[in-house]
Amino acid sequence: MAQRFRGFLPVVVDVETGGFNSGRDALLEVAAVTLTMDENGLLLPDQTLEYHIEPFDGANIEQSALDFTGIDLDSPDRFADPEPMAMIELLQGVRRAVKEQGCTRAVMVGHNAHFDLGFINAAINRCEIKRNPFHPFSCFDTATLSGLAFGHTVLAKTCQLAGIEFSNSAAHSAAYDAEKTAELFCLIVNRWQELGGWSPLEL
Repeated sequence: MAQRFRGFLPVVVDVETGGFNSGRDALLEVAAVTLTMDENGLLLPDQTLEYHIEPFDGANIEQSALDFTGIDLDSPDRFADPEPMAMIELLQGVRRAVKEQGCTRAVMVGHNAHFDLGFINAAINRCEIKRNPFHPFSCFDTATLSGLAFGHTVLAKTCQLAGIEFSNSAAHSAAYDAEKTAELFCLIVNRWQELGGWSPLEL
């Protein structure tokens, strides 16, 4: 894995938020899917880390965002963690995966990845976490890759075109969207290899 992405471990992330402003709006859900590689050099989703998060003090939450995601902040089944606890546990899990795969750092994969990266970086800064395993600005964007590979950039439609099962009723859960994005990223990278693109087995 380390040879495939020059020492970086791709980690697929999805966030659900209270709006579009990473500095002002609440981070409400976060999920990360780590990746592994089989004996043929093909990528596979590995472990899913998922957290529901209590809004930070003073966070803005747009009702339109809650309507879009379907998040009920008052649900007794939400079991949200304080943001510092959730972020520390999430990043510990990412660092563990980086070490297990023999990599030096994580690089974020996301659908419109800079949105997710912005919210993750903002939460890390709020929580004053010193060791951020993710590259601070580089990422793999599956929306861009999907436009190239399938001629479409919407996650649900791209999954349909790629032959990946996708439930619109389950969408906009961080864990579900991260897992589907992981499937999509692995499929695109593996298909490129199968078509004659670069493979770590060539080394």
